[in-house]
Amino acid sequence: MGTLSGLDRSAGRDTELGPRFCSVRQQTEELCEPLTPEDMMVQSCPEASPAKWHLAHTTWFFETFLLSEFLAGYRPFHPDFIWLFNSYYNAVSDQPLKKLRGSFSRPSLAEILEYRRHVETAMVRLIDSGMPSEAERRVVLGLHHEQQHQELLAYDMKNAFWSNPMHPAYETGELPASKAGELIWVGHQGGLAEIGYRGEGFCFDNEQPRHKVYLEPFELASRLVTCGEYLDFMRDGGYERPELWLSDGWDTVTAQQWRAPLYWFQAEDEWRVFTMRGAAGLKALLNTPVCHVSYFEADAFARWAGKRLPTEAEWEVAAAVLPVEGNLLESGLLHPAAAGEQGGLQQMFGDVWEWTASAYLGYPGFAALPGALGEYNGKFMCNQMVLRGGSAVTPASHIRSTYRNFFSSATRWQFCGMRLANR
Repeated sequence: MGTLSGLDRSAGRDTELGPRFCSVRQQTEELCEPLTPEDMMVQSCPEASPAKWHLAHTTWFFETFLLSEFLAGYRPFHPDFIWLFNSYYNAVSDQPLKKLRGSFSRPSLAEILEYRRHVETAMVRLIDSGMPSEAERRVVLGLHHEQQHQELLAYDMKNAFWSNPMHPAYETGELPASKAGELIWVGHQGGLAEIGYRGEGFCFDNEQPRHKVYLEPFELASRLVTCGEYLDFMRDGGYERPELWLSDGWDTVTAQQWRAPLYWFQAEDEWRVFTMRGAAGLKALLNTPVCHVSYFEADAFARWAGKRLPTEAEWEVAAAVLPVEGNLLESGLLHPAAAGEQGGLQQMFGDVWEWTASAYLGYPGFAALPGALGEYNGKFMCNQMVLRGGSAVTPASHIRSTYRNFFSSATRWQFCGMRLANR
């Protein structure tokens, strides 16, 4: 892969913006270092995109929303890239069907890396020139957009390697042995509270405006649901009991013939789990958080356990007082880790995105960004559920207690799991 070694990491009027731009761009390419050019062509499911496409699209974002508007005399790298690497911004251009991204053998990986260098050189020039405040805001948005695609790239490569009959590993080495701490219930008195982003730093438009919510008293489990606990659900016929499932969930389970989380499989009468480090026996992972379950599965498990999933407001109020730290991308584990022995709420950040019982809707008074960038979040506020907290492949500087992720109820290729709520 190419590098950013030729760029001035101190560039930019904002002394932090230039180095951060270079750092984020470099991290994307570092995630691709274990991959071959052939790996980077694979699109293994409709939700996924090839790694090569992620490299191009994150570059397209800076070219489309910054360089074309704010850098005088900028010449686009290729006239067709404006539509070829557009994801869903209809106000910008038409775009190819997502399911066809894996068919793009051209442009080559080498040309896409050249595209990245072309845009990065121009972006450093723009940052160094003294940008208007709107351009600075867009640079920061573009960096968070790229960090989102870093996480998506990890999802997509895991699914691509899983789909390969040889089940190759992305990373070498074994996962560490672990044991889970005891589950305790951590209470909250409820009452009137505020949620939503407050501060002067970056947030997505869907995290605002900050507003008041009223909560009944509730309890959250101190840790995430483990693989061992989920195995108990399976052994108790969880996938064969329609009374545990939402109607759409039961239809999905029946149609897809789900009998276990994604990436679980049986070999020689033993459950095994496919990870970024290859297949591992489930026995070694029983104390780690269950991962790659849909909202439907999380909801059914909670019902089986006699509990429920927390609302996003409950989750945020509980998380707001905690430090933003945990098993995130920079830990290098690339898989959920077991909770420790200490008391209180654990694993609120990292490990797995936690399904909540809340539909993804705009907050009271929500207003999308103007123009094409308004398509970033707002137009997806239908038929999606909210997840909170980040995962083992979320960049640490990208997550916060107000961050709202969202997916449709049947998706499970993302690193997602659950925490139970009581009362």
